[in-house]
Amino acid sequence: MNDPRTAPSIPARERNRNRGLLVLIVVVFFGSALVAGALRFSGWRPAGMKNHGELLQPPGDLRQVVPRLAGGGEYPWNPAERTWRIMVAPPADCTDACVALSHDLDKVWRLFGHNADHVNILWVGEPPEGALRNRVWNVVEPAPELSAQLPRVEEGGPQGAPVYVVDPNGFVILRYAPGFDPGHLRTDVARLLKLK
Repeated sequence: MNDPRTAPSIPARERNRNRGLLVLIVVVFFGSALVAGALRFSGWRPAGMKNHGELLQPPGDLRQVVPRLAGGGEYPWNPAERTWRIMVAPPADCTDACVALSHDLDKVWRLFGHNADHVNILWVGEPPEGALRNRVWNVVEPAPELSAQLPRVEEGGPQGAPVYVVDPNGFVILRYAPGFDPGHLRTDVARLLKLK
């Protein structure tokens, strides 16, 4: 039989090294979790995760608002279709800037490629003379309940109009100030289209 008093003992040096290694593993594991938590709660996000448009908190809620199409009928939200909307609600005095915006929106829409069928453009009110319309354009009638859910919609003017991104359910989630870079809108909506 083996006598426990005669069993080979682990040298103190090796035992201390093993303990040190265990402590190091614990520190690395919990340290990285603490750093990740600190970054998360400080609001830091990697550049690839940031949106260019202003994230609306809380989002505007258009679920109970049924926009009326200028040509007659209603524009239903229909969440099952997973259609995203780019909405523009320009003031009456927005002419040249809004014509340029319509061309930019058409270009952005075309750059979605095979996902373009999952994006509609809603233009609130009569578009200016010379505005470029494509097959996904829907002109809707202005309504107080619609404007009430579009934050700072009145900031538009001759220099342009704010643009909003509306999710498939009817929540207004992003806002772009007049004069924004259309490439930023394209980048943000392209990311959202991958969520479907």
